[in-house]
Amino acid sequence: MMFNTKELRNLIATQASKSLSTKLMKGGIIAEREDQIYFVHRFLTDVALLELLYHCLSKKILIMALRACGLIIFRRVNQGHVSAITKDEIEFLLLQTSYGEHHWTPPKGHVDPGEEDLQTALRETEEEAGLEKSHFSMVAGYRKELNYVVRNKPKTVIYWLAEMKNDETEIKLSKEHQAFRWLKLEEACKLAGYPDMQEALKEAQLFVTASQ
Repeated sequence: MMFNTKELRNLIATQASKSLSTKLMKGGIIAEREDQIYFVHRFLTDVALLELLYHCLSKKILIMALRACGLIIFRRVNQGHVSAITKDEIEFLLLQTSYGEHHWTPPKGHVDPGEEDLQTALRETEEEAGLEKSHFSMVAGYRKELNYVVRNKPKTVIYWLAEMKNDETEIKLSKEHQAFRWLKLEEACKLAGYPDMQEALKEAQLFVTASQ
């Protein structure tokens, strides 16, 4: 037996606690795909919660949707000049999570059911940093795909590149993040920590400066 979305939500609401139900609803659910139930993980990080969800789904197959998209956003320190941009003028936006290891990344998030990858990147950027599409310009030709393993499951993260139109635009953090910083490449790489993210930032800066 497969559950449609309404039935699945009702099942969770009746078999899980109120706080857990709220978290599961926020995560987003899609059902009835190739005899499996997919739970789109956006907020849950506790293995125990996932095990409880599995129990609630009456032994149905649970699969984490480990695919995320975001934007590497940069600004030019000296706005208004007409000369070619140099590496010393580039600052990248990194956000610090308010959960887990409090790691630093560009705005990104998991793909919701029915979303295109770029649509996810734009939505997550607005949700996490308060930046709408009108606040920045997409840099054509740049697309970086990162592939790594999280808790023994493969994960893909895709980044596009965007330049702020005004370096004084306010950053408005969501509850998922507790701090943000604009950083030169070297500092950004130190905070980013992971080699694949560092490489993405380096490639982004090279792409911008080389295309001038």
